Amino acid sequence: MTRRADGTARGLGGAPGRGRGAATPSGGTAGRGDGVGPRSEGAAGRATPRRGARLGRPRGLGRPLGEGNPRPEGPADQRLVPPALAAWGAAGVALAVPARWSAAGAGALLAVAAVLWTRRGPRRTWAMVAVAALCCAAAGAVSAGLHAADVRRGPVPRLAERYGRAAVELTVRSDPRPVRQKVSGDHLTAAQVMFEADVVRVASHGGPATDTRTPVLVFVDAGPRQGAWRALLPSTRLRLTARFAPPFADDPSHAALVRPAAGGLPPAVAGRPSWPQRAAGSLRAGLRRATEPLPPDARALLPGLVVGDTSRVSPELDAAFRATDLTHLVAVSGGNLNVVLVLLIGPPALALRAERRGLAARLGIPLRATAVLGGVLTLAFVVVCRPEPSVLRAAACGLVTLLALATGRRRSLIPALAAAVLGLVLYDPWLARSYGFALSVLATGALLTLGPRWCAALTGRGVPERLAEVLAAAGAAQAVCAPVVAVFAARVGLVAVPCNLAAELAVAPATVLGFAALALAPAAPSAAEAAARLAGLPAGWIAGVARAGAALPGAEVSWPGGSLGGALLALATAGALVALRALRHRPWTAAGCAVLLLLALLRPPPVVRLVTGWPPPGWSYAMCDVGQGDATVLAAGPGTAVVVDAGPDPALVDGCLRGLGVTRVPLLVLTHFHADHVTGLPGVLRGRAVGAIETTTFAEPAAEAAFVRRTAAAAGVPVASVVPGERRAVGPLAWRELWPPPGPGPATGEPNDSSVTLLVRVRHGPTLLLPGDLEPAAQRALLRGGALPPVDVLKVPHHGSAFQDPLLLRWLRPRLALVSCGAGNPYGHPSARTIAALRSGGAVVLRTDTGGEIAVTGSGPALRAVSRRTDRSAA
Repeated sequence: MTRRADGTARGLGGAPGRGRGAATPSGGTAGRGDGVGPRSEGAAGRATPRRGARLGRPRGLGRPLGEGNPRPEGPADQRLVPPALAAWGAAGVALAVPARWSAAGAGALLAVAAVLWTRRGPRRTWAMVAVAALCCAAAGAVSAGLHAADVRRGPVPRLAERYGRAAVELTVRSDPRPVRQKVSGDHLTAAQVMFEADVVRVASHGGPATDTRTPVLVFVDAGPRQGAWRALLPSTRLRLTARFAPPFADDPSHAALVRPAAGGLPPAVAGRPSWPQRAAGSLRAGLRRATEPLPPDARALLPGLVVGDTSRVSPELDAAFRATDLTHLVAVSGGNLNVVLVLLIGPPALALRAERRGLAARLGIPLRATAVLGGVLTLAFVVVCRPEPSVLRAAACGLVTLLALATGRRRSLIPALAAAVLGLVLYDPWLARSYGFALSVLATGALLTLGPRWCAALTGRGVPERLAEVLAAAGAAQAVCAPVVAVFAARVGLVAVPCNLAAELAVAPATVLGFAALALAPAAPSAAEAAARLAGLPAGWIAGVARAGAALPGAEVSWPGGSLGGALLALATAGALVALRALRHRPWTAAGCAVLLLLALLRPPPVVRLVTGWPPPGWSYAMCDVGQGDATVLAAGPGTAVVVDAGPDPALVDGCLRGLGVTRVPLLVLTHFHADHVTGLPGVLRGRAVGAIETTTFAEPAAEAAFVRRTAAAAGVPVASVVPGERRAVGPLAWRELWPPPGPGPATGEPNDSSVTLLVRVRHGPTLLLPGDLEPAAQRALLRGGALPPVDVLKVPHHGSAFQDPLLLRWLRPRLALVSCGAGNPYGHPSARTIAALRSGGAVVLRTDTGGEIAVTGSGPALRAVSRRTDRSAA
């Protein structure tokens, strides 16, 4: 269709006044009568819009949608941006200062605004913008001051300071969720459930009750009644006797940590949750039931994609999502809601056209009613996914998209985003100090500003339009968000863009089918399960993308953290973009850069060795730097190694094995079940073929032993106990198991004394003793066994602690003594006395806390140990 100078339309056949719609009896065409689009004259002479005509934009707002040769849009209206940023910044500052300073600052801002108002002069527009920014900054400071005062006033902060106890009533504000267990010394922290709550009444020391409203974090230890705590819904009112503690140092938004004094008892409910929360809880529970038959990754991921329920996501899958920057998919991002809105309203470019698409158009729902319906869906989304900060961010981003879909005007999106930021910061000033909020705003802003320009540049170079849109969106979001991620994570993800592109293929079907399962669950469980099974396929694809991307050796690289690191990455990103523009006319240089990036991602061991010198050629044994724990590696062939212990952190042992080029582990030996030796097991299993796991015969501590069996079963790796005295060989390695002896367990009942002890001989290499964490009593018994020769290399027992048998050290006479310990550990490992005893016997001592990873090369007179961090070798 073309358009004549007088504004009338000419159809494809050349007849004026006819569009693609059907003609009305009066000679015009039926359509909307809102006066927006081009009109044709009816029989009675009144203007009626033609059906099928593409509706233009209001005068002065750029080209009409659908015009064949569009004119560029006018500049976006950015007058709301300074007020939003001013409120954001003022709220962030006010939360960190006393309330009186916030009030004084707000008064000063309003005074300056009053002066500008009276002296606005000829530049009235920008003077008004400045006045608005100052007023919004004052409002942000006042709101933040009031919210901060809620945290600091009342009896709760005083109770927290003195670790007091009181009878309280509190209102649950979030869903209870399990706390990730961490390694503390040689054990895992206790399993706990955590949720946010508001203390609404406090009665201490038998005095009168005090009404208040103070935000706290509640922790409940695991127990037989933990299920009752896990089932609590937001808005439930509880009555309990609580023990208070100060909040975390980096968490100013809560006044205290609260633990029930009787943690093993079920909660005492003083008030039922509201009916919207009961309905939302029923829907969420129905979705969890519908996903039960799915494979583990899909079962864990689908509730997170739909409603942000990540309670089933394992630490390994969570780490994979973080490494690939896909966490926004399970953090209830605005993109998830946008999928549903697009399904309802159709593509944004057709939102104002008569031929608009989407489910609403097919059902004949008018455009304005469609926008209202989208708003209702957004409200339901907030209720079902809980009105937490991340959900509110998603809803705000969804409403921005809803405005785009309802108006088809890109110029309105920047003001809408600014208004969303302003409203959210004033409603919840704590968002001003939230990295998640900053990432949401930056990503949305990048999609609205950089995305269209980059998309146009790509399509101008022959890239298909849909592919260009996806590439531009992923690249723009990553470019602006990566510096913020570096501030708090001290890393840079190199696979974020390709992983987001690959995952994008499955996000829409997984989300739509997941919402279908959510809606069907209460009335038709079988249909909900069928929808969940279909949704499980794309959800499994997304999980596979995350795992595959995280398995790449160069998936992420370390980067300086803090503000300086973020600023450096921002500069580096800007420089990379400038260089990218310069490379567009130099294809060979661009191809070389692409090859370098590919090598950085894959990190082939020969290339890494050439660049870094690690691992040294001919290494036979390596000690990983895993902090306060043990993980050692015996070379058994190209890409093959026997691993002894897995350390406390999956990421650290995984990185060590990647650096050594290990892709196949025929055997993993876990010397004993203390957490600092076994909880890194998922890192060894990640992306490697592991043949079998051998463990000690003493299955204590029971929780860690169960963790090993559970993790191995999930990976399909068999687990067996060592056979006392057995001899085995793999490639150039031959070893004999010296300890533990046959029997139910050590006489001391101490897991350390049950450590699997291996005497290893490397063909044309050294002899090594790997004694785990044996204590002096077991060391003496081992020596009395009479089968222990002197060795070339000793893995010093128990991280070099002071508890060593001096007779054993003198008998072994090691040339190299290697100590695995964490920098600044609270146990004083390694002991100065132990180090002195080893050196007095002629041993060269190297330790991971000062030298990082250690590798042993050569044999006989050429035996050496190389420390990676200090690049120092010792004979």
